[in-house]
Amino acid sequence: MHKFTTKIVDMMKSEGFFEWQGGPIILSQIENEFGPLEWDQGEPSKAYASWAANMAIALNTGVPWIMCKEDDAPDPIINTCNGFYCDWFSPNKPHKPTMWTEAWTAWYTGFGVPVPHRPVEDLAYGVAKFIQKGGSFVNYYMYHGGTNFGRTAGGPFVATSYDYDAPIDEYGLLREPKWGHLKELHRAIKLCEPALVAGDPIISSLGKAQKSSVFRSSTGACAAFLENKDKLSYARVSFSGMHYDLPPWSISILPDCKTTVFNTARVGSQISQMKMEWAGGLTWQSYNEEINSYSEEEAFTAVGLLEQINMTRDNTDYLWYTTYVDVAKNEQFLTSGKSPKLAVMSAGHALHVFVNGQLTGTVYGSVEDPKLTYTGSVKLWAGSNTISCLSIAVGLPNVGEHFETWNAGILGPVILYGLNEGRRDLTWQKWTYQVGLKGEAMSLHSLSGSSSVEWGEPVQKQPLTWYKVM
Repeated sequence: MHKFTTKIVDMMKSEGFFEWQGGPIILSQIENEFGPLEWDQGEPSKAYASWAANMAIALNTGVPWIMCKEDDAPDPIINTCNGFYCDWFSPNKPHKPTMWTEAWTAWYTGFGVPVPHRPVEDLAYGVAKFIQKGGSFVNYYMYHGGTNFGRTAGGPFVATSYDYDAPIDEYGLLREPKWGHLKELHRAIKLCEPALVAGDPIISSLGKAQKSSVFRSSTGACAAFLENKDKLSYARVSFSGMHYDLPPWSISILPDCKTTVFNTARVGSQISQMKMEWAGGLTWQSYNEEINSYSEEEAFTAVGLLEQINMTRDNTDYLWYTTYVDVAKNEQFLTSGKSPKLAVMSAGHALHVFVNGQLTGTVYGSVEDPKLTYTGSVKLWAGSNTISCLSIAVGLPNVGEHFETWNAGILGPVILYGLNEGRRDLTWQKWTYQVGLKGEAMSLHSLSGSSSVEWGEPVQKQPLTWYKVM
């Protein structure tokens, strides 16, 4: 880490990017949100955080160093806040500025959950409340949404869209009214600057859930923030001999302590809404992926179940698990009509189960719980039966304690119920493994690879189908 950090700092210096060189970099950050891990891991993590801080300071960037969510950041490093609200936050030393390094404009998009949205009224209220409390720096996360292409998205279950309901969306388009309302908020705060930088606010109660925060300078500048933190009710307050109407959960900004130029809950910006339109005039074709289409050169066999990421090395999301079940002719279910049941326990993240080439079920986990269990009736016949499970990894974990040890894929047990013997454990018998899909190997997703197969008329409700549109 020392070598990597040194290289980055040296690169920035060589390009003249730091503020003292005339560049745009005004802050340096070492580590990110490591503090919560300290709480769990104790002294070893504290020692590492201290080492990282001292290592960073020695690099002499010429601009302040910060650590986000690091309550015990040593001097001169500034500990900062990340969150939806940070008005509660104070740095660990009184001489350090109060900084909000991640004001969350919403949240990331996860597969299987609604697209997150944070009303701009609430975001503006959070920012104004932070400034009202004496905050000196706000950085939005995200202000410009983006897209994680290819295999760069985090996980599990984090979508490739990283739009974050940001003021500028992932396509570079302005999202109104979020963009315009925040622009007006920033303008109002800028008007208050002479008073804001002069000292701490004087706070006075204006009611049960209302208060004023007044900033004054020695030269006569005055700015006031009038807050109504009641989430449901409007409030009329008296301030400096005048009446002000405050919407619920809002702050009014008065750059001269008299005139309201902005209220966080009153949106005057235009409202725009993205509209999806059907794309007509397109020609669709499909190609069906074969089940168990591996060759001897591509597949390998092992006793027992193997962890998925160790097998795929993240070169693909897919790993086939295939085993064989012999059914005797005297099995009672063959005549009773009561089908056996198959139970498959997986560490995640999604699973398609095929028996004798037919899809019998699909299950998937979630952001909160990526683990899953498939349980369902299966149609078996006398003789040899093929059970093929296509396990799917939906992104690699990127945050959490020892996330490098988190597993994916079928780790068992795998149990077949309803046979004459009662239950048959398939976990420790031979399994054949195939990394990836045949279509991936042929690069069907590319322009050149798509011409290597014969495409047909589009089919519906057919598993493992590739689609091409022209």
